[in-house]
Amino acid sequence: MFSRPGRAASPLSPESSRVRRDPRQLVRLLAFARPYRWVFVVGVVATLVSSGLNLVFPALFGRLIDASFLRVGSTDTSQLDRTVVALLGIFALSALFGAAQSFLLSRVGAGVVADLRRAVFAHLLTLSPRFFGEHKTGDLTSRLTSDVGTVQTVTSTALAQLAAQSVSLVGAVVLLVTTSPRLSLLTLAVIPLVIGTAVTIGRRIRRVSREVQDAVAGANASAEEAISGVRVVQSFTAESLEEGRYGQGVTQSFLAALKRARLQALMAGVMSFLTFGALAVVLWYGGRLVMAGSLTPGNLVTFLFYALQVGGTVVALTGVFNQFQEALGASGRIFELLDERSDLPQPAQPAPLARAEGRVSFDGVSFTYDGETEGTRAAVLRDVTLDVPAGQVVALVGPSGAGKTTLVNLIPRFWDVTGGTLRVDGRDVRDYALADLRAQVGLVPQETLLFSGSIRENILYGRPGAYPDEVEAAARAANAHEFISAFPHGYDTVVGERGVKLSGGQRQRVAIARAILKDPRILILDEATSALDNESEALVQAALERLMQGRTTFVIAHRLSTIRNADRILVMDAGRVTEDGTHAQLLAAGGLYRDLYELQFRAEQDAQADLNLTTS
Repeated sequence: MFSRPGRAASPLSPESSRVRRDPRQLVRLLAFARPYRWVFVVGVVATLVSSGLNLVFPALFGRLIDASFLRVGSTDTSQLDRTVVALLGIFALSALFGAAQSFLLSRVGAGVVADLRRAVFAHLLTLSPRFFGEHKTGDLTSRLTSDVGTVQTVTSTALAQLAAQSVSLVGAVVLLVTTSPRLSLLTLAVIPLVIGTAVTIGRRIRRVSREVQDAVAGANASAEEAISGVRVVQSFTAESLEEGRYGQGVTQSFLAALKRARLQALMAGVMSFLTFGALAVVLWYGGRLVMAGSLTPGNLVTFLFYALQVGGTVVALTGVFNQFQEALGASGRIFELLDERSDLPQPAQPAPLARAEGRVSFDGVSFTYDGETEGTRAAVLRDVTLDVPAGQVVALVGPSGAGKTTLVNLIPRFWDVTGGTLRVDGRDVRDYALADLRAQVGLVPQETLLFSGSIRENILYGRPGAYPDEVEAAARAANAHEFISAFPHGYDTVVGERGVKLSGGQRQRVAIARAILKDPRILILDEATSALDNESEALVQAALERLMQGRTTFVIAHRLSTIRNADRILVMDAGRVTEDGTHAQLLAAGGLYRDLYELQFRAEQDAQADLNLTTS
């Protein structure tokens, strides 16, 4: 089976994270319940009251039995009547407090899950592109959804159940001993066996639960990649390949879940046998005591109810223990994500940058994607030094892999230089807050990403607080207003996921309108017209000309005809700037730029000649 290339183990990979099962993670998890602590406290009180009331009804039930069986032939039913009324009152109160605790604790759980998901997502957005390049999207979304959902019970019902069942266990044991000390010894002898079983099997359940979470995340990652690249999958008729890959991940998660189910079934079976086996022995011995006159039938029934409560409570506590084991695995994956730190540190006291002039300077800049500063074998950029005045249009040309895109991606600090210094307005970009720096930079890439909302929402992404007339003005400047107005819903037209309902030229013009609305001082155009037909390119090029006015602009283009009018052209090769000048100067110099230009010019002439032959 073909598989995608593997990745080195990272802090978030299953290989490295499987060892991180510190129970103190649950304490961190409970910190998210702090805003709901009073709701939680009231819910716990309701749970404790309900559990306390459940301890009362066995005694009343035993009294009911004695009032019936020990007074055969009597016509006085007053005691029987009073006992039944008391029982009904106990059941009503227990139901009322039970409903209250169910609602209140569910409210806490839902709130904690919502806050935790917001915190994880907000933290994800602070991480650098390096992090997202090393981790699969499906794994991250799995942590954001299923793992967070798994810990919901711990932050709500599990803790309350732990308190309630503990109260029930202690109360039932005390009442057992009070009712019949000799019978109590038989019942309590089973508890160490039950606890030992819960601890032993519970540890294995925790390990397998982590395997389930990892397997589900792996399957989600495969599905995410296949769905996002469905056109590539279908164009290569690789549907069966992707089905097999996803099916393999699902099978792994199924087998892990099956293993967990076997362990849980084993625990439930052992608990059930120990509990009801003990009750059978109690019933046998208790019957002998009743026959001997040492115990009334009502006391035996009361004892049996308390014994059932002890057994049920122990089983319930083992269930809570299992929930904590599962939550440990899931919370470990969540906190690994929250503990991840960006490799783009923020300055302690950032320099102000309200409105940049737009001057950009590279001083001996080198860069490697592995972050190493020594050696140049893996360097993408090597000792780049240049100064771009504010408002200048700079074109970057060169063969693929020369480092053009990497160079401009350093300006908004998607990556940090590994050597030298990059400055904006005379200060190191690392002196500015990331948000302030990136607010000054606009990006129009080759592969335009639109979000699955309306055209208006996508343009407003440039400046969310803009007025409708500003949105329309930006669209007009981007040559987008005409085609937008032609849609039945105009600016409220939904573009679909990644903008699939629009053509390439339309998506690009919406992206330009978004950049115009942002009004950046520094503009990066990365192959913005390379994938367009001639008509669309002309419209987009006209829009770009308006967008570039008065801004420091970096233009990356393979079509040299689109950058002739640049103030300055930089030729890059093997990570270095090898030529610097205007179009005419570089042609006259006779270097790489001239070779590229002549090669492309001849290719365009040949294409035009072929077109003329076809149409003639």
